[in-house]
Amino acid sequence: MQTRTDPPGIPSASGWRRWVPGTLFARVALIIVIGLAITQLLAFASIRYERDLAMRALMMTGIELDIASSVAVLNRLPAAERADWLDRLERPNYRFALTGTVQGAAPASASMRSFATAITEAVQPFPVIEVVQAPELHQSLQLQVRLSDGSDLIVHARRVERPISAWVLWALALQLVVLAGCAWLAVRLITRPLQQLAAAADALGPDLKGLTLDEAGPSEVARAARAFNAMQRRITLYTNERVEILAAISHDLQTPITRMRLRADMLGDETDREKFRQDLESMDALVREGVSYARTLHGDTETPRRLDIDALLASMSADYEDSGQAVQLEGRVGEPVLTRPHALRRILMNLIDNALKFGREVRVQVRTEPQGLVIAVLDDGPGIPAEQLDAVLQPFYRLEGSRNRSTGGTGLGLAIANQLAMAMGARLALINRPGGGLEARLTLSL
Repeated sequence: MQTRTDPPGIPSASGWRRWVPGTLFARVALIIVIGLAITQLLAFASIRYERDLAMRALMMTGIELDIASSVAVLNRLPAAERADWLDRLERPNYRFALTGTVQGAAPASASMRSFATAITEAVQPFPVIEVVQAPELHQSLQLQVRLSDGSDLIVHARRVERPISAWVLWALALQLVVLAGCAWLAVRLITRPLQQLAAAADALGPDLKGLTLDEAGPSEVARAARAFNAMQRRITLYTNERVEILAAISHDLQTPITRMRLRADMLGDETDREKFRQDLESMDALVREGVSYARTLHGDTETPRRLDIDALLASMSADYEDSGQAVQLEGRVGEPVLTRPHALRRILMNLIDNALKFGREVRVQVRTEPQGLVIAVLDDGPGIPAEQLDAVLQPFYRLEGSRNRSTGGTGLGLAIANQLAMAMGARLALINRPGGGLEARLTLSL
């Protein structure tokens, strides 16, 4: 026997796909925002790089000349007066010392080596004895310069960072916010009609009373809305015509069947009369089921209300027990449920009658699952071939195997139950039990 498998759904994502949004709105908005953000960042990086080169060139042609001029001034001064000029020649990015030694390692980065080369070349013809990178200061150099009188001058030079103004960062953030807002509005304009179309399609139930889309907006959206509304009207018209034909034929057949039943009573042969009466009863059952199915196609107009399903099932079980057919109940709901009582009772009666027809033992299980309230009717009959589980829910479909025409029935019981289930927002599924038999599972949304 086949066990039921859940309907195929969206495959579970793995890896980086888990972080991709599931809705079209979020995906398009994310693509636009990321694209615009990358564009802005590339533009900012380009401007920043160009500004960095310009500032570096300006700094390299400024600070080394200032240092060279200061070294020349100190070289011309008498050795006794040089100390008095150190404070006058000091600047935020360089200063001088007449005593001490240079300590540290050679410049490591390319920018610091370039900085050291520029200063070394600028102070010529004064030789630079040693150049090190100061360990205690960030991006600072110490140069030991030999003056013309043989004394040493220690130069402390600092490479100044190119600061970014705060308003530039705020302007970039504001640009990203504006772009995100514009992207949100654009994507909403695109995806909102799709959401409305999907909602209208979902609302088109068995009663064919769906939502009418607003035909305003952009030309493409308005055209799609007009086409969908026209499609709804055509489907409703065609279906109503077929339902009315089925109902009319089924209703009109009741009169000749009644006349034929009266004439059958006048037959002389008892055997022929009994066979003729059985054929008429089968025809009458088919007509009544046809009328009932035609009514379900028009949709169920019953108003939902709170119902004690436990009491309903207990009452139905007692009715079947009075007729000599045992139906076991398993589980309880424990609280009222908002549903359509008459439609639910009709569905359960059809499912239980179908189970009693093909099984000796019938059980009704009630349980609550994450997807809703489940009422399952289980029998121990021969089951249904797996490839025909969906087909038996169609009208006038009967199996040619274990459940064939010799068992009786019109082929409308399960179809009526399925139509009523859809009309009340429930779902009916037939599942072959692993140990044999059939499970008719009705799932009600809570």
